[in-house]
Amino acid sequence: MTYVVTEPCIKCKYTDCVAVCPVDAFHVGPNFMVIDPGECIDCSLCVAECPVSAIFNEPDLPVEYARYVALNAELSRTWPLTKDKGEPLVDADRWSEVKEKLQYLETVETV
Repeated sequence: MTYVVTEPCIKCKYTDCVAVCPVDAFHVGPNFMVIDPGECIDCSLCVAECPVSAIFNEPDLPVEYARYVALNAELSRTWPLTKDKGEPLVDADRWSEVKEKLQYLETVETV
């Protein structure tokens, strides 16, 4: 099993979780982050650090977030590894309480 980043992270991208990850399992995209299931050691340190409660242990994943298991695996293969805590997106606080954000997920950096 692994930990999974889910919808509440979209358009927020707080990176508090990255700073505590002992194995560098996080990958970062334009407006979302994912956990590489092959790197995650199930330590759970990231869960408490996420200010929007976006990270779940796979067995405890709410049914509405089931698609995020595959999404984390897929995107972690192409998005760059991130090892350091950075700044959240400029309007992260505005988006932190918004529900049903999957349609806003950006998988490719726009120039």
